[in-house]
Amino acid sequence: MNNVSDDRYRRIASRVILVRPTGFGFDPETAASNTFQRDVQDRGTAQAAAEEFDGLLYALDRMQVGTLVLDPTDPTAPNAVFPNNWFSTHADGTVVLYPMLTPGRRREVDHELHRILSAEGYDVTRKLDLTELTARERFLEGTGSLVLDRKESIAFAALSPRTSHHAINRWCALMDHGPVLFTATMDGTLTGDPVYHTNVVMAVGDGFALACLDAVPYPADRQDLLLAFERAGLEFIPISLGEMHAFAGNVLQLDAPARPTFLSTTAFEALTPSARQRLEHFGQLVPVPIPTIETIGGGSVRCMLAENFLPLRQS
Repeated sequence: MNNVSDDRYRRIASRVILVRPTGFGFDPETAASNTFQRDVQDRGTAQAAAEEFDGLLYALDRMQVGTLVLDPTDPTAPNAVFPNNWFSTHADGTVVLYPMLTPGRRREVDHELHRILSAEGYDVTRKLDLTELTARERFLEGTGSLVLDRKESIAFAALSPRTSHHAINRWCALMDHGPVLFTATMDGTLTGDPVYHTNVVMAVGDGFALACLDAVPYPADRQDLLLAFERAGLEFIPISLGEMHAFAGNVLQLDAPARPTFLSTTAFEALTPSARQRLEHFGQLVPVPIPTIETIGGGSVRCMLAENFLPLRQS
């Protein structure tokens, strides 16, 4: 792990936590609400996913991003490679555990995570366990459901089966954030399938907001988003529905010397030259090939990275 800049009050983290894809594969449970997933039958899936995961680790190390790699609590979990959905960390020492929509993904949640992170030298001062909300069918899948502007204490959230209005309000009250809620669909119409996670539609970096407003059918929602970006001092970078479907909204900027923004090769190639140029104004773009994980898992690079904002414990 690298001890770089203090992440307190920053929009972007200098360290990330990843979970190995030991049981990676197609999950019919999550596919019911994630139309990005494809059931590809291939004996080499597990090996390909492991190689793609190692490639992302190499890219993070090359860009001098601190990493902590964990083994999954359930080694057979097909979606364990997407840990940002079941926990988040915060600069005040808080670790939050989240209520997951599907029973299979609930097995990924490690209720001892706070102890693991403390043993790794991080100062964990509070654990918020929201998993009890599953009993009332109120779901919130971490920083998949919530795209956070931590500097301005804003929680952007696209409502979906995985992102409940009640759970968002509960989280915002506990974490002292203001919610910006909106509807987003796969085709941008009122009758379209909801986009399963907010972090597929949009991303917030240090000074920019990348978003697909073409996926937002209500004009009032679009205006609310644009106003929130403006008030937060974020430059708005639009992407199209086609770019969103190629995971161009599923990106993550990190606090390292080159101010890198990590994204998949698929997303990078889908971005227009204008969008690439505008993103590169804020830091280096780092494309990573993860075609197996994207196609079968229905998530991209940002989903594989759980930011670690916890402060290091003072000796």
